[in-house]
Amino acid sequence: MRKMKITLGIVVGIALSVTLTTCQLRTPKPEMDRSQFVVITDIVPDAILEIRYYSTYNFVGERIDGYEQPIALMTRQAADSLKAACDELKAQGYRIKIWDAYRPQRAVNHFIRWAENVQDTTMKAVFYPTVDKSLLFEQGYIMARSGHSRGSTVDLTLVNAATGKELDMGSPFDWFGIESHPDYTGGPLKEDGRWGRVWKNRQILWNAMQKHGFKMIDSEWWHFTLENEPFPDTYFDFPVRE
Repeated sequence: MRKMKITLGIVVGIALSVTLTTCQLRTPKPEMDRSQFVVITDIVPDAILEIRYYSTYNFVGERIDGYEQPIALMTRQAADSLKAACDELKAQGYRIKIWDAYRPQRAVNHFIRWAENVQDTTMKAVFYPTVDKSLLFEQGYIMARSGHSRGSTVDLTLVNAATGKELDMGSPFDWFGIESHPDYTGGPLKEDGRWGRVWKNRQILWNAMQKHGFKMIDSEWWHFTLENEPFPDTYFDFPVRE
């Protein structure tokens, strides 16, 4: 009888161990838990997608690690707020075009490796012609952490719904230069009156996004983060895919 009890205890112990191990495997690490994320076009069906980091047309010149499908993901809270802003913009005759939203940490790590290789300047003429690549860290264009990895940040612009053309915002997406700064005062753009139109277009986008809970940064006119983001301290790393 004693031997049977001991044997039974061993069997129960093994079963409990297997159960615990199984539960641990089923529970993802916080940075890999995508359960609170949605596909943005499920919430905003008329959003236009041009996911630059899935393509080779970006400042690195190749597809970025972690972008496995050309889709945009976001936390549900941020996507709902984005829809509210889009509904307001739609009433004014505009659609949004999204270049990037959730960005896995592995993609940020890819940027860091690229920036450290100062010899690789394949896309310099297109995205950073006036900035020395060795200064990208110092000037804040490349960082070890990105708000995009917290899941509530989006890079976007406006498109005229009637013509299908992007509004002139003064600089392209991911342009490393002062023209991308929201407080840029125009410089040579003032000479032909273009800056007045650029400023008006930027204000349309900014007003709608800020009204619905998004905040801006001081270096990129296209970059918006939900002010009350649900994961302010978590940098997710699951890949971009459905």
